[in-house]
Amino acid sequence: MTRQSIKRKTPIRRKKNTPYARLKGDVWEAFSQFIRLRDCLFTTRTTTKGKCISCDKPCDFSQLQAGHFVPGRTNNILFDEEIVHAQCSYCNNVLEGNHHNYRKAILDLYGNGYDEVLQQRRYVYKEFTISDLEELLKDYKQRISELQH
Repeated sequence: MTRQSIKRKTPIRRKKNTPYARLKGDVWEAFSQFIRLRDCLFTTRTTTKGKCISCDKPCDFSQLQAGHFVPGRTNNILFDEEIVHAQCSYCNNVLEGNHHNYRKAILDLYGNGYDEVLQQRRYVYKEFTISDLEELLKDYKQRISELQH
């Protein structure tokens, strides 16, 4: 028997790009833009340049990413504004978050011990409905508009 003559009894199921997944991706795009704008305004008072939270390197807006202090992209931390900050792509990707320096920056921002508070948020279960995501998308688009003007 050749490989080509063997038929699968059950078809291979591919993960579909569901309306829920597309909406969640749209929310992420808006959230990421909001975080980067927020941090650009905080660090340089402009919307075109910002500083990486981990290495403090100045970067153009397009070179910044929304990096998570707490690793993972689970629902409970995905859109958490205290856990996500503007990071250069080098720190976020190559240095896998540059966690040591990120932790120091978190302590400077929020105070001693707050890093542990943020770490605990990964254990809180959170589920989004489509209406939750639609509301988040609307909220972040509005906040982006406010920051740009």
